[in-house]
Amino acid sequence: MRNLTLANQLTILRILIVPLFVILVVYGMLGAALVSFMVAGLTDALDGLIARRAGQRTSLGAWLDPMADKLLLVTTFIVLTIPTIPLTNHLPAWLTILVISRDIVIVLVVAIVNLAVGPRTFTPSLLGKLTTATFILTSIAVMFFNYRQEQSVVVTGGIWLSLALTLVSSADYMFRMRRLIGDLLTDQPAQHFIDLGDGVIDVDDGGLQQLLAAESE
Repeated sequence: MRNLTLANQLTILRILIVPLFVILVVYGMLGAALVSFMVAGLTDALDGLIARRAGQRTSLGAWLDPMADKLLLVTTFIVLTIPTIPLTNHLPAWLTILVISRDIVIVLVVAIVNLAVGPRTFTPSLLGKLTTATFILTSIAVMFFNYRQEQSVVVTGGIWLSLALTLVSSADYMFRMRRLIGDLLTDQPAQHFIDLGDGVIDVDDGGLQQLLAAESE
């Protein structure tokens, strides 16, 4: 039970909040849904802080934390996109498809690089973290104005900003991957960035590993 630290328990709580969030949105309890999303976000901030300050970093947490973040964000985007759920504001389907496709492609490419050329370490980019922060704030704005049953330019602005950052961060990722492949072909060591939005992929020491996401002092 060494891996079941307080930090990991908070991460597990975040995962358990996801189905609760979905149920609340589907049944029209939008205020409670917004609160549950905020609580999930709070657990994200706390588990990383506790893991760093209390020395509770574990291999389980290294995988679990970014997976919980992705699960929450992807689920939120999908639920807020479904047209049959009666909401004042919906996220457009094209944005949700782009966001999910971006992450899937990144993970697949990293796995292929790991299998083809061996262990490589990928560190996070500021642009990736900014992109994920925009996704989160846009989701909160959508939920808030759905609760108030109002349309708002804040929601529209968040959607277009999310689109712009998705495209820019994807282009940045492709550029860095091209540079990585070039360095591999010329046997030049370098540190590279794989943009998963909010975290790090570490494939050093022979395995693909998600490290703690969105670390901040």
